[in-house]
Parts: sequence; structure tokens; C-alpha cells
Amino acid sequence: MSGIRGKGGTEGSGVRGGGLLVAGTTSDAGKSVVTAGICRWLARKGVSVAPFKAQNMSLNSFVTREGAEIGRAQAMQAAAARVEPSALMNPVLLKPGGDRSSQVVLLGKPVGELSARGYFAGSGAPSPGERLSAGREALLGTVTECLEELRRTHDAVICEGAGSPAEINLRRTDIVNMGLARAAGLPVVVVGDIDRGGVFASFFGTTALLSAADQRHVAAYLVNKFRGDVSLLEPGLEMLRDLTGRPTVGVLPFAHGLGIDEEDGLRVSLRGAVRESVVAPPYGADVLRIAVAAVPLMSNFTDVDALAAEPGVIVRFVDRPEELADADLVVLPGTRGTVRALEWLRERGLADAIARRAAEGRPVLGVCGGFQALGERIEDEVESKAGTVAGLGLLPVRVRFAAGKTLARPVGEALGERVEGYEIHHGVAELLEAEEPFLDGCRVGSVWGTHWHGSLESDGFRRAFLRRVAAAAGRAFVPAPDTRFGELREEQLDRLGDLIEEHADTDALLRLIEEGVPEGLPFVPPGAPGGTP
Repeated sequence: MSGIRGKGGTEGSGVRGGGLLVAGTTSDAGKSVVTAGICRWLARKGVSVAPFKAQNMSLNSFVTREGAEIGRAQAMQAAAARVEPSALMNPVLLKPGGDRSSQVVLLGKPVGELSARGYFAGSGAPSPGERLSAGREALLGTVTECLEELRRTHDAVICEGAGSPAEINLRRTDIVNMGLARAAGLPVVVVGDIDRGGVFASFFGTTALLSAADQRHVAAYLVNKFRGDVSLLEPGLEMLRDLTGRPTVGVLPFAHGLGIDEEDGLRVSLRGAVRESVVAPPYGADVLRIAVAAVPLMSNFTDVDALAAEPGVIVRFVDRPEELADADLVVLPGTRGTVRALEWLRERGLADAIARRAAEGRPVLGVCGGFQALGERIEDEVESKAGTVAGLGLLPVRVRFAAGKTLARPVGEALGERVEGYEIHHGVAELLEAEEPFLDGCRVGSVWGTHWHGSLESDGFRRAFLRRVAAAAGRAFVPAPDTRFGELREEQLDRLGDLIEEHADTDALLRLIEEGVPEGLPFVPPGAPGGTP
């Protein structure tokens, strides 16, 4: 068979622009992991592959080299595909600002705020993006144009859906699941999380709630997070095929510690949550304990992943002042609501606990919104529209929120080491007198602040910073000299590729990617409710 199946290196692809949509029976079924795994498996075969997600709702975002903001999950998938991330891979990004509204980022740039009703139903306040005010349906043209551009320049594009394709209340304006599959002629593999239970009912029910036109694109199922003997599952998979006429193209085992970038900062566990990374024994005589304040609308909490990757470093998310007592470092992370985060810190007594720490010379780090909260005052007529609000007063910084968003990929030096990062913020910081510059921010005593996300992924800088923290905390902690965060991320992505290569029917996946939607897939009654496309 010609096409990507026989491709090696950069030669000989007989087919360009193959595609596949990875949908899920639920949110968190494993769509991001499977998409990344397929991308890495194909990239290792020498296939030119790119990820794509038409619409992403996430507080964890990334800045491309061109200065476009996309979901971090798509940046991670681009790394799995061994390609540079671009705005084409995530044309619509929704950044929640509360329970009922989101900032809409179109082709990497913010174009306005919309309520959930305005976005899904197609009404809302005017914005610079003409298509935005018409709702999601009008964005389908932009989305398909981005996908087609990727398909013109790559042998394969692996698309990720969102939530469930059977959200019948939203089907008319869907641009990320079956709406995209039909517009772009994509076959769909539906992923189900068997660890939650009810996976057979989920597969069957998801299919049976779709219209006949949608069902024609559902080509296969894939079981995720299975524990136990696969032979015990096989009779059920055969019965599922008899019921739906569709095969299961893989049973992926439950895998601990994948550590991939997560999408939804609203659903992080607030108490005692430890990153998935396994804590290795300390390199020195002592461990280092890091407490991350789980502020509302927490964004880019992936910043602490590089800390959790260090042997002997224990990272946990906290929401009570007593949980700071044994922490050697407290981190105030980024947030989409700096003023709201300040209110939350004060209401819970965390603001006073952090102030006491600073007075005692115990380390505190603020990143982006956390940096802004550590300052003297905030003038915000943009994000919260709260006007002038007092900050925690621990850094000589005054912040004014601007309508425009800073999106940048800065490179600099701090603590004698080269540092790379990325910036995503509306707040403009005015630095007053401080003891020491710190990236774009400053340090006073044991309190550091910066707008730079991702700086701790720079290995030399991270080690230098942790040495400072250990000294201030009085810990006999020594950073391991050989921890390479980039290499660890590559190992994790290879593990995802291994899951696909070892536990999926890769021949079946290749056929779907190359040949498209199979002919003759049967209809599963009852189908969508009346009036659903």
C-alpha cells in the first residue's frame, strides 16, 4: 500500500494530507494523550505529521515563535510530532474568565470576551473579529481553512475533538467534533476511559445519539486506561462490534506518570494534589517542599512541572494557610483573574500567611498573575474592571491592565544562567526600586516575581534558583546536576508513542488516515433526536 504507510525520511509519500479525528465519549477520556501518541508514532516512522484542535477551552496556553497564543496541549502534541507549533494547530482558544464567560483567542490573538450563551448561541458583544459575534458556526470556515493548510503541508493531520461528539444540545454549532469531521471528510476514532466504568455503554450510546450523517464518520473505537487481562475484555469488544458494526482498534493500558500538559485549570484538585511525576530520592541530604497556591482561574500551572521533575522536590497544590507551614517555597502561579485571586488569598488567610513568610525571609515566587498580586497595587479596568486594588505589597511593583495582551517569547539571563520563557498577560508592570532584577521582574529579600512562564524549564537557571531557595529555607538540598527537563519531556512523549505502537492496531489506524471514512458503516438506532443535524 502506498502513502504514509511506506514513507521513510522525507521521501516517497504517495498521499498527502491524510487525516483522522480522535473524539472521546467524555472529557478526559484521553483524547490529548492518544492524539499525541499517534503523532509521535507517525513521526518516528518518518511521516510528516501535525496535530490540530479546532477549538480548545483551556487556561494553560503557550506562545508560538510568531507570537500566537494556542493551547499548551497542542504545543505538546506539536512536540510529539516533532514540528514547530503554530496558530493553525489551534485556531480557536477559549480562556475562561469565570463560570459563564471566556476570552476568545482567534488565530492566536484575543478578539473579545463572550458569555457561554453568546458563543454557543451566536450572539454577544461586538468585537474586532467579525466572525466572532456570529457565534461558533461562522467560525467553521476559519477552522477548515486552517486544517486544509496543514493537510497541504503535511502527510497526515491528527485532529483532537472536545468533550463528547454526542452533546446533542450543541451539535448545530459544533466545529470541533462531528461538524469538523463532516466538513473535512475525516474518519473518527472514539476513545473511551474504561477506568471510569461503563465504557461499552459509552461507546454504544455515543454512536446511537448521532445522526445518520454523523455516524457515517464514526469508524472505530479505542479503549483507554485498561487494567488487567485484555482477554477478559475481548468478548465485550466482539459484542460491541456486532452491535455497531465498528471495530475496536486498540486497548491502551493504564499508565502512571505520563505527565503531559493538561488543558483545564478549573478542574485541578485543590488539596494535596501532587503532579504525576514520581519523586526520586534527593541528590543531597534533604528534600525541598513546594506549595502552589491553587488560586481561582489558575493558568499555566504547568510552570511547576519542571520543579516536580527534580529529584527530591515535592510539589503540591494547597488552599489553606496551615498547608504552607512546612513549605520551603510558596508559588503564586498565573491566573486569568488577578484581582479575584487576591480576594481569594485574603478570604482564606493565605495572604497573611504569605506576608509572614516574607517577613521571616522564607521564599515566595510569583509568576505572571502571581507576580502582579505580590505588587503594591493593581489598576484594572480590563480584566475584573475593579479599578484600583491593593496588592500584597511584597514587591515594589505597580500594575496597570492594558486592553492589548503581551504575547512574547523572551530570552535573557538571571542568576548567571541563560533563561527562555514566554509571556501571556494584560498587566503592565511598573518596577520601582528593588534589591535585584529578576528576569522582567524583581527580587526583594526572599520574594521573587516575574511575568515569564516556562523559565524553570531552563535547566541551569532552575538549579541556580533552587540553590537560592534551599539556602534561604535552611535545607541541605542539592539540585541534581544531570536533570534535563527537555529530555524528560521527550521520554514522556516516546512513552505515548509506545502506547500506540504496542497496544493499538496500527495497520487499521494507517488505513483510516490514508483512505478516509470506510464505506458501508451501519446506522445504529435510534440516532439523533429530531432536528439534530
